[in-house]
Amino acid sequence: MSPQSTLRNRLGKKNILVVPGVYDAFGAIMAERAGFEALYLSGASIAYTKLGSPDIGLITLNELESVVGNVCERSALPIIVDADTGFGNALNVQRTIKLLERAGAAAIQIEDQSLPKRCGHLDGKTLVNAFEMNGKIKAALDARSNNDTVIIARTDAIGVEGYDLAMERAAGFIESGADILFIEAFQNVKQIAGAVEQFGDKIPLLVNMVEGGKTPMLPAAELETMGFSVVIFPGGLVRAIAHTAEQYFASLNEMGSTRDYQNRMFNFKELNELLGTDRILEAGKQYGDGGG
Repeated sequence: MSPQSTLRNRLGKKNILVVPGVYDAFGAIMAERAGFEALYLSGASIAYTKLGSPDIGLITLNELESVVGNVCERSALPIIVDADTGFGNALNVQRTIKLLERAGAAAIQIEDQSLPKRCGHLDGKTLVNAFEMNGKIKAALDARSNNDTVIIARTDAIGVEGYDLAMERAAGFIESGADILFIEAFQNVKQIAGAVEQFGDKIPLLVNMVEGGKTPMLPAAELETMGFSVVIFPGGLVRAIAHTAEQYFASLNEMGSTRDYQNRMFNFKELNELLGTDRILEAGKQYGDGGG
């Protein structure tokens, strides 16, 4: 079964799909090892780690495509790809869909921010009009080569136009044919519950949990009871790694050695086991390649 079909079938189940954010192939390996069923490729996390920059729309389509390909090479899990605004107008969106689908994306997310876009939990966002966004959704649907490829439509309107107008936009996304609805940056539980009441029986709903963001942090079990189909934790990994890296560098700088930090690290053998080094080198032997 293709990753696209696997994801679609999973969305048909009643229990919520918990999806961790990753930004490279190594994170994908770790998430798959932990038992997750799908991955969320976070545009913000790619910007943080690849460019050392905030999430303000600096990642290019080709950079994103490359990361998708790398992740798909090392993980068989379905990948939900954050494609930001689709990198332009409706025609740009179509090219984005084609490239990311070819690279291995099982689902592709586009949003209604205008350029330059920024993280959904930052202030100062601006939007394209609803008519343009609805057209981009339709363009995305027409561009996919596999009808099982999931198109996720995200609105950032709550923080710009207010809750009521955001709900109007969301209704338009459903009419335009989106497969999953993603309303970004709920400000309270009342808004979350209201969105589920309005749309929960019409379309699968995705909710975003950002540590320290605008939306209250709720556990997956509670979100499932409310009626959500998918919950993503897009930036949790990079925030956890940043915290660990700060401690690691402080220890190394103070001690001049990693000896006292080793019990908080994978050792050389453990890391190679995680990466499957022996298996990969063994596979190379059938071609007369001993791995150097």
